[in-house]
Amino acid sequence: MRVKLWAALCICTAGLGSWSCGAAQPVDSLVEAMAAYDRGDLVEAVKRYRLAAAQGDAKAQNNLGSMYAKGEGVPENDAEAVRWFRLAAAQGDAGAQFSLGVMYARGEGVPENDAEAVKWYRLAAAQGDAKAQYNLGVMYDNGEGVPENDAEAVKWYRLVAAQGHARAQTKLGVMYADGEGVPTNFLKGYAWSSLGAAQGNAEAKMIRDLIAELMTREQLAAGQALAARCFESKYKNCD
Repeated sequence: MRVKLWAALCICTAGLGSWSCGAAQPVDSLVEAMAAYDRGDLVEAVKRYRLAAAQGDAKAQNNLGSMYAKGEGVPENDAEAVRWFRLAAAQGDAGAQFSLGVMYARGEGVPENDAEAVKWYRLAAAQGDAKAQYNLGVMYDNGEGVPENDAEAVKWYRLVAAQGHARAQTKLGVMYADGEGVPTNFLKGYAWSSLGAAQGNAEAKMIRDLIAELMTREQLAAGQALAARCFESKYKNCD
C-alpha cells in the first residue's frame, strides 16, 4: 500500500504530534522508508516509517515496531515496539499480530501472557501466517495459554508442514511416531521427518533415523515412497 504525504518542509513537533508545513510536494514515505532500509540507512528508514505510521499505514507501523524491537536505527525499546505492533495488529496486519503474540509469549514490553499470545497467533494464523500457525501448534502441543490438545497441535503442524516448513514437518513426524493427536503411524512419521531432514533440519534427521530403526525393510521402503510422493505432489498427496 502506498501512502502519499505532502511533507516537504513539514516539521513534526513532539515526535508524532502537530504538524507545521510550508510549500509541499508529494513524498511516498513508505516506499522511501523501505528503500532506505535496503541500503542500510536505518535512521532515515525510521524517520520515513514514522511519517507513514503517523498517517495510519499498518505496514509502516509494523515495520517501525520491528525496528524498535531489534534496536535498528533507534535504541531498542520493547514497550515502543509493542505500541506500534498493536496499532498495526488492530488494523488486521498479520505480521504485526504474529509479532505481538511473540512479545506476549516472551514477556517483552508487556507482562508475559500465554493466553494473550495465543489470541494474537490465532488471528494471524487465520490469515495464513505460517509462523503464527506453527507457534499456535506449539502452544497446543505444550499446553501454553490453552489446554494441551495434541489433535489441535497436529492440525496446525500439518497446515504449516504442507507449506514446506521444516520444523513443522519434524514435529508432525514426532506426533505420528508417538501417536500423539493421531494414531501411531511409522510410515507417516518417517515420511514427514524425512521431508524435514531433506531441508537440512538436524532434529528431523535424528527423528527419521530413530523411526527407521523401528520399521521393517518393507515399511522403510513404503515410508521412502510416501515421502517422495508427498514431495513431488507439493505436499498434496501425503496420506
